[in-house]
Amino acid sequence: MNPAPDNELSIRRYRQRAVNYDESAQFTMPLRRRAIALLRLAPGQVVLDVGAGTGLSYELLRNEVGPQGRVLAFEQSPEMFAQAQARVAGAGWTNVWHANVPAETVVLPQAADAVLFNYVHDISRTPAAVACIMRQVKPGARVAIAGMKFFPWWTGPLNLLAWLKNRPYNARAADLWRPWDIVESHCQAFEWQSTQFGMGYIGHGTAAAHPPTRLRRLP
Repeated sequence: MNPAPDNELSIRRYRQRAVNYDESAQFTMPLRRRAIALLRLAPGQVVLDVGAGTGLSYELLRNEVGPQGRVLAFEQSPEMFAQAQARVAGAGWTNVWHANVPAETVVLPQAADAVLFNYVHDISRTPAAVACIMRQVKPGARVAIAGMKFFPWWTGPLNLLAWLKNRPYNARAADLWRPWDIVESHCQAFEWQSTQFGMGYIGHGTAAAHPPTRLRRLP
């Protein structure tokens, strides 16, 4: 089956950036660590890394779930996934399961206790992708998400900067007003706050079996 147009565009864009991705990702590593901390992982748990890229989160997640826990992951870019495979093989990790598949069709080997959406804008803006992921996590699973967003509307031209920074990586580069809200719709007690002087965000909640009834923004 051929990938959807947005997926195909995303694959092409990451093909160009895979080699230098780890270096560029260091700028947002503090947010990655913050998002992982919000998952409140415990030894023995199962955590899902959505759109895992080159596997930069694997070691951080393994440190939290320990040798008895398990990291599940998937990535649709063949070039990015090849680096993740090399990372796992080089480290000899035996409790990492990952697959080179898109979010819309991924089938996990088991339900996850927690799920990380770290800078996976195109996935988090695709309802079918988010639905596929969230129906494979446990009810009450902890969810954390981080990424880019537009500045407040009244900042005007500043949002050109956000669009320009997002465009090289994502097919839906202009969909930045509330980029967490599809994930939020699958959660309860969801909270979010701005980061990076307003051009980023981080949020968290728990997976709901029904539409959320209590949403609030962090002060």
